[in-house]
Amino acid sequence: MPETNPRRAFLPFDQHPGSLRYRKTQASFLRVRQHDAVREFRIQRGALPTPQFEALRDALLGSPLVGGSTLAGPFEASRGFGVTFRAAGRDEVLERFPSLAPWFDLTLGAPTVRALTPWWRRRLERIPNAWYLNVLLVSEGGTVARHVDATLRKPASADEALPEMVSVLYLAVPQARGGELQLWDGPNDLGRISPRANHAVHFRGDLAHEVRAFEAGSGTLRASLVIEQYHFDPEALERLPDFQLESRAGFGAFLQHHAARPPSSFEVDR
Repeated sequence: MPETNPRRAFLPFDQHPGSLRYRKTQASFLRVRQHDAVREFRIQRGALPTPQFEALRDALLGSPLVGGSTLAGPFEASRGFGVTFRAAGRDEVLERFPSLAPWFDLTLGAPTVRALTPWWRRRLERIPNAWYLNVLLVSEGGTVARHVDATLRKPASADEALPEMVSVLYLAVPQARGGELQLWDGPNDLGRISPRANHAVHFRGDLAHEVRAFEAGSGTLRASLVIEQYHFDPEALERLPDFQLESRAGFGAFLQHHAARPPSSFEVDR
């Protein structure tokens, strides 16, 4: 009979390598290390005060820029418009869409990363420095197939780039069956999130996800504001524009949008 290790004999049950609690703890730490200590997702209810939310919703959904989706693949049946921007272009985005300011303050960069990062890992190393904003409208019966967001991978010439985080704010949700956001971590189903107006979900940028079909009256739409948040190295970041607006609504829509912009302040030389 092998000799008993006297040091192991006095270990509490959950510290024995063969115990179930020990194995579960180790598996949990491995998951944390594998995903760089970031939680999978967070749901935010009542994301904005009602007046700010309604102003943002009305401005985006009433924009003349809403047209056929500028994205390919799983988004081909959807409608909307997109904006690519870096930190230097944030003011340009807010000049064109002032009602975005409260949501940007809550969401862009450090706030969202911090909300998905455990308290014991206080130092944030990969703060987003580039963003893709997408106003997404899906009609009754429409879906967005399973995919992983990587819209800025090609423009930045960064073959493996993925967002640090993806933030989704639900703008309009009809009374309907279905329409959930489903998340996967590889083959693991993380669950379905039911959309609600003025609710938001923030999730890790490497998670696959899809929007399931919803059943409602003809002509109904489900609308959301999606922001992919990236961290690029200086060389890749330099390849992206400070600000770039993408819409398939036609040239007339660009003129109408430009005419609706608030006038810029100026000074007269004397």
